[in-house]
Amino acid sequence: MYHVPVLLEESIECLRIKPDGVYVDCTFGGGGHSRAILARLGNKGKLYGFDQDREAYRNTTDDERFTFVRGNFKYISNFLRYYGEDKVDGILADLGVSSHHFDEAERGFSYRFDGTLDMRMNREASFTAEELINGYDEQALADILYLYGELRNARRIANAIVCRRQTKAIKTIFELTEVLRPFCTKGKEYKELAPIFQAIRIEVNAELDSLKTLLCRSVDLLRSGGRIAVISYHSLEDRLVKNFLKTGNFGGEPQKDFYGNQITPFANVSKAIVSNDREIADNPRARSARLRYAEKI
Repeated sequence: MYHVPVLLEESIECLRIKPDGVYVDCTFGGGGHSRAILARLGNKGKLYGFDQDREAYRNTTDDERFTFVRGNFKYISNFLRYYGEDKVDGILADLGVSSHHFDEAERGFSYRFDGTLDMRMNREASFTAEELINGYDEQALADILYLYGELRNARRIANAIVCRRQTKAIKTIFELTEVLRPFCTKGKEYKELAPIFQAIRIEVNAELDSLKTLLCRSVDLLRSGGRIAVISYHSLEDRLVKNFLKTGNFGGEPQKDFYGNQITPFANVSKAIVSNDREIADNPRARSARLRYAEKI
């Protein structure tokens, strides 16, 4: 299966779908969330599904209410304007990497298989994990490992990578994990490799910049009463979503008008919604999922 949608029912309920509304699935992937939205739309409803991975197109549905958009969701405003949509009633983003990506060795997202150091969501993009690992200087490597992987030993890991590549370029997943293994606790290798690979993937795909752009664009795109729902999988994403939905900025600092009233574009901001035990048992990748939604004022 391409991808098992996480928090499916919960995220669809958060959108409070209107039968004749216009909705956007920013991360189409296997199409699970999109099919659930279509099931609740009437004949006049519309759904736009975004995905920058050309392989996701194979999962599209033959439905005149649905339009597949091959592109990064950070360009949501431009694409919707192209299709004649000024406002929408709901935006959904499931920020996780598809199971399909983790399970295909050649995509280079997982440390479980050997393969090329790729990690591109969009395979037509030029920048790869191999270029990052072999091209970034030691300080830049340490910065992304610390900022995006939240690793305290980021400098030592960066130094080890740079020392190794001076002898031979690091081109494959297993060549990289060989360098990283001394920094892992025996028996916990997979758990401790995860934040390192996460940091590299975030940098290769500029994931946090894209998320920030989407959140900012959502303010103008949503109709009054429209909703945005975002599923995140690590604290960096969740913190950005939480802060922006609560305050309208990424620092999370409340802004007030002349009269002392808080300025925010959203109301009915939810607390984090998490997967139940049954979903986690069926799909372990749901364990780290956090769903938040808010309503445009």
